[in-house]
Amino acid sequence: MTKVLNCHELVPGCKFEARGTCDEEVIAEFADHIATVHNMVEISDEILAMVCKAIHEEVRMRTARA
Repeated sequence: MTKVLNCHELVPGCKFEARGTCDEEVIAEFADHIATVHNMVEISDEILAMVCKAIHEEVRMRTARA
């Protein structure tokens, strides 16, 4: 199942989504994003803990067939 992190949960107004098959992939993609877009090159342990809490499994809705 795909894991996802919505940046707006940590940076209000940002529409970026990091996706991966595991937390490590999501964190790596998010770290690249916040370094380039939000100019945050270093991630403290406190920020990393917030990032880890914000990662969740993607929920896909099934549509009913007619």
